Amino acid sequence: MVKGIEETGIPVVHVCTVVPISLTVGANRIIPAVAIPHPFGDSALDADEEKKLRRSIIEKALNALTVDITDQTVFED
Repeated sequence: MVKGIEETGIPVVHVCTVVPISLTVGANRIIPAVAIPHPFGDSALDADEEKKLRRSIIEKALNALTVDITDQTVFED
C-alpha cells in the first residue's frame, strides 16, 4: 500500500517494528518503532517519558516526509 500511495506523488512514512520487512516490501521512508505490541510507546515508562518517546517518533516521521530521497532510507536516531 505504501508504494501505491507514493506512486500518486504523496510521500509516505512507514513506522515499523521490523525494519527488514519494510525494506523487503519496498517502503521508502522507514522509521523504526519501539516494539510489536507497542510500536509508538513503551509501557514500562512513566506517562511523561512515554509521551516524550511518542512525540519523538511522530516528529521523526513528520521530518522524514520533508526529506527528498532517491533510495530506501531508514531514519535512525
